Amino acid sequence: MTTAPTDLPSATTLVDRLRQQRQAGLIETHISWVLLDGQDPGKRKRPLHRPFLDASTLARRHQLCEEELRLNRRMAPSLYLDVTPITGTPDAPVLGGTGPAIEYAVHMRQFPEGALLGELLAAGQVQPTQLDDFARHLADFHRGAEVAPPSSPYGSPELIEQTTRDVLRNLADIGGEALSAPFAEWLDAQAPRLRPLWCQRQAQGHIVEGHGDLHLANVVLLDGALTAFDCIEFDPGLRWGDPLSDVAFLVMDLMAHQRTDLAFRFLNAYLDASGDHAGLPVLRHYLVYRALVRALVARIKAGAGQPPDGPDYLALAHTLIAPTAPRLLITHGVSGSGKTFVSQGVLEQAIAIRLRSDVERKRLFEAAQTAAQPDEATAPSNAGKVTANPLYSRDRTQATYAHLRDLARLSLQAGWHVIVDATFLDADERDRFRQLASSQSAPFTILHCEAPRATLEARLITRQQAAQDASDADIAVLDKQLTRDTALRPEETRYALQADTTQPDWAVRLTQSWLTLDAPADLA
Repeated sequence: MTTAPTDLPSATTLVDRLRQQRQAGLIETHISWVLLDGQDPGKRKRPLHRPFLDASTLARRHQLCEEELRLNRRMAPSLYLDVTPITGTPDAPVLGGTGPAIEYAVHMRQFPEGALLGELLAAGQVQPTQLDDFARHLADFHRGAEVAPPSSPYGSPELIEQTTRDVLRNLADIGGEALSAPFAEWLDAQAPRLRPLWCQRQAQGHIVEGHGDLHLANVVLLDGALTAFDCIEFDPGLRWGDPLSDVAFLVMDLMAHQRTDLAFRFLNAYLDASGDHAGLPVLRHYLVYRALVRALVARIKAGAGQPPDGPDYLALAHTLIAPTAPRLLITHGVSGSGKTFVSQGVLEQAIAIRLRSDVERKRLFEAAQTAAQPDEATAPSNAGKVTANPLYSRDRTQATYAHLRDLARLSLQAGWHVIVDATFLDADERDRFRQLASSQSAPFTILHCEAPRATLEARLITRQQAAQDASDADIAVLDKQLTRDTALRPEETRYALQADTTQPDWAVRLTQSWLTLDAPADLA
């Protein structure tokens, strides 16, 4: 039986012949050749043996092609078509054919030039809603991905720390100890606190077979939607991990490309969809690790003694390990007053985590409501009256706010600015969050939102008709809210901000006001 060429010259000859036959362009990576013929590109593995990769035999390259197809069809099935054998000889290769295979190629669908997320970003063509949709798609992908057993080494503190230290050692080999020393010291200080959290996430089934390489060049606009491709197939240790490590890669890369607004829009959309706020304490480590990986890759590409091209990933990593002074902001206003819209603008400018009562309420109780028999939303009460939506009962509202406090505390302790998007019409709830801020030595601010009655009603009707928002508030809910005394108390106005969206740069102005407001959290 014919065997594959294992030497690089024979493999290069085969690629050159295929390129000539198909009049194709060629992209070369460190482990593959990609032939672009304008319609059906083929991706071939280089016959290499490296510490991180064994592609030295035909059988192994075939296996890698099949793995690439399997892994990438999870998120981009229309992009990855099949694995095609290459028959004939290196001098006269045939794609497909009936003879014995001398090589294999991953058969793909070619996407248009300029469709990569990094290219779209550079051209100013990224639609924020596309990132929202991608975040939800990614959360669904992680939710359905295979879970590593707790006994697996993947996601263990030992493996996470060792992987990070390997990157730091390689950085030091290239640029000297001074390049990596601050990050090694930071890791030494953080590891004792993070090890129990890593163990907990591993034991709770948070380690999955993810993507592993989710940066801007591995996300593409395909059929109108962003999707990930080019998952790592050659090293399971780089693919199996915490979903937040996948998320952190893209968040970090957006930050490095000066789009922190889109980075935190994407992050918050993912957290809303996944509910994985419990992972926020480990997120910063993953952001730093991913920045260090890209800094290392950039220096390897640049060559010894040469400055790396592109974003300054190392500078971003320094920013991420710098001490933080988190703040807590809560919104205030009836349904339809613009709290979610305004807080969206602020979170993008302030690099903040937003917690939405509408989202978390449903996460806590919607399953119970769906299972209720008869439907509690319309079932008659003992008094013969129709009860309100049980999601908004007093007990469940109090439970929702208690859950929001727990998440806000966790986020503040992890060093993130926090925005809690809820009505906060109850002064006692505002006081509880003010006390939370005081316990964390975090400045506390109230963001008041209001609008005319006609505007409130129009917004609620439009939102209900669109059926794309987490809120179920309707005119009946609004009427009930407006019967209450919802005004802030005089003492609260001392640390309150008023949203004014009439200015073109309102989000920047409002964020600057929040982050510079000198209001201690322990105000009486």
